[in-house]
Amino acid sequence: MIEQQVFTDLTKNGKPRPWRRNKLDNLTYSEYLLMLHYRKAAKVKECGNVLRFKKTKDGFLKLYQTWFCKSRLCPLCAWRRSMKNSNQLIQILNEAHREYPKGRFLFLTLSTKNTYSDTLKPEMQKMGRAVYKLFQYKKVSRNLLGYVRSTEITVNHDDGSYNQHMHILLFVSSRYFKGSDNYISQAEWTKYWRKAMKLDYQPMVNVEAIHPHKSKNDLLAGAKETAKYQVKSADYITDNEQQDLRVTDDLEQALSHTRAISYGKLFKTIRKKLQLENEDDLINTDDQNSNDELTDSEVVVAKWNYELQNYFIR
Repeated sequence: MIEQQVFTDLTKNGKPRPWRRNKLDNLTYSEYLLMLHYRKAAKVKECGNVLRFKKTKDGFLKLYQTWFCKSRLCPLCAWRRSMKNSNQLIQILNEAHREYPKGRFLFLTLSTKNTYSDTLKPEMQKMGRAVYKLFQYKKVSRNLLGYVRSTEITVNHDDGSYNQHMHILLFVSSRYFKGSDNYISQAEWTKYWRKAMKLDYQPMVNVEAIHPHKSKNDLLAGAKETAKYQVKSADYITDNEQQDLRVTDDLEQALSHTRAISYGKLFKTIRKKLQLENEDDLINTDDQNSNDELTDSEVVVAKWNYELQNYFIR
């Protein structure tokens, strides 16, 4: 019997990419969908079963062909989507800064009280409308050049509630920091968010300026935070199956027909100009201008082995 070679895909930093871990979580997720009688369960199970890579000139692997189910909660697809969004966002931010070199970045987090399954989706929809309204307020819109926002949901396993909060990366003109007519304190952001949401309590709001002298690392961190998973698989794949089934069903309903990430004003214009609008392509997740040259002939094929629970070179 020929011994099979375990597949390994390393980053340029030498770290193994988490194909196996995400595929194992994908299989658990597909089992939950089957138990919940979702028709897409079988398709989700087939996600990323066969991976075809081409080698770059420097010996690394670049995915060029596979099939992804694109289900919002699929751990494989969520991982690829997060990488794609993060890399595209960095391109957009760099172009925005090139066009407005004196512009500044802010990282804004908006939250509301925890909610439960029956009100999770309406609360998310309400937040979407409220943030649009927030950006229409005169003092907010005065110096706002562009923004990107995403919604993250975390699960409180103690009481079965959900916390939904928005991560927003703002790009503002340099005037924002000049005088009380332009600068918006955290207390003011909180007041505006409470007004936009029509809340009868003080919501949790946090705003941080990304300082110019260390903006590269902070900006990268802000981009990754904004582009990260909407829901971590650890929130719906635990050691409590009954709880996982309830959470999976709740999240499937809440995330249906919603956007993982959205752009506004200058960022939306740049995204269109850079032709970064193909959200369904989870194969090409890196910088489209990447200089990685592919070899003409060397192809690596990895196939998932259900019995051995790993990818092997075929």
